[in-house]
Amino acid sequence: MRTRPRTGKLLSRPWTLPVLAAAAVAAGLLTTVPYGTTGGGRGDGDAPAGPAAGRLAAAGAPQGKARPDARHVVLAVHGGAGTALQRDETSPEREKAYRDGLADAVRAGKKVLDRGGDSVSAVEAAVRSLEDNPLFNAGKGAVFTADAGHELDASIMRGSDLAAGAVAGVRHVRNPISAARLVMEKSPHVLLAGEGADDFAARNGLATVTQDYYWTQARWDALMAAKKKAGGDRSAAARSSAALADEQAKGTVGAVARDGKRNLAAATSTGGLTNKMSGRIGDSPVVGAGTYAKNGTVAASATGDGEIFLRGAATATISHLMEFGGKDVAAAAYEVLVKRLPKLGGDGGVIALDGRGTFDAPHSSEGMLHAYLTEDGTIVTKIFPDETPPNT
Repeated sequence: MRTRPRTGKLLSRPWTLPVLAAAAVAAGLLTTVPYGTTGGGRGDGDAPAGPAAGRLAAAGAPQGKARPDARHVVLAVHGGAGTALQRDETSPEREKAYRDGLADAVRAGKKVLDRGGDSVSAVEAAVRSLEDNPLFNAGKGAVFTADAGHELDASIMRGSDLAAGAVAGVRHVRNPISAARLVMEKSPHVLLAGEGADDFAARNGLATVTQDYYWTQARWDALMAAKKKAGGDRSAAARSSAALADEQAKGTVGAVARDGKRNLAAATSTGGLTNKMSGRIGDSPVVGAGTYAKNGTVAASATGDGEIFLRGAATATISHLMEFGGKDVAAAAYEVLVKRLPKLGGDGGVIALDGRGTFDAPHSSEGMLHAYLTEDGTIVTKIFPDETPPNT
């Protein structure tokens, strides 16, 4: 286990090799970031919180079994599922960038909860942070469509009353997740698409951008590599570092949270698939597929093969298995992600949180970038397969 104590973004003390060696033997490879305390009380039950929850996460859910990754969690985020980042192929700078990006998103949500904000505001803040980070496929880092444009999707849901809002195919909203919340709170609709969604967001004061705002060199290179691959070019150019990076963050970012009143919320945002047809919409803006939240069951945000998650009604099915099938959050999420969706021909992952703070992040894909915050303020980030092995 590698532990990086830090205050904010700075290391608070130097690493010590004896401590690291002992920790690695004791608990495997995991990064935790102690960060103050959170608002709200402890969850019920006698499961350990904070560092003990981290140790539970370090052990991980064994392959072939369903058990929670952690307990007493108040907020979690994901940065996409796909081909895993490999520890021996990832530079320290790149590792730090991914871990910092996930941790910054958690902190953005934590600030909301610390001042007594609700879970909807917390997941919106967390996802906005990921949308503003070009490492992730949402907002600034959104992938290109086949015609070299950008079309973004997002959704948000409140567990207390099943209110939800979503946007699809937006081309000029800086933060699609905030547009989704506007649809939920300031319109009679659940989903707005295309130009109508862009206009609605602008009329309600959201920041708008031109298409070139979303552009990044890595995403452009990934589009070029995808077109070469689609044309039958299996050369090294088609397997460029940019293309690999694109595979490593398949499609989505998201967040789930519970607030001091134990109200649940979930949010998801994406740029979609590299080289997708213009007009393609996946699971991310669809309530019950990419996003779902219901008090008494689960807040869930999904990432992976969008068409499969749509056909499998992934996140709603997790909730239904808990409500009508009597399963706990880990068993329900495992059932959907590991047993059901792969039979439809796709893979991916989900972050799932219940009202007691039980958290699970099963995935059938090789990797899934994610992080979570426990009640004592500990932030845990997981980006490598040895930290979060795929479930089978």
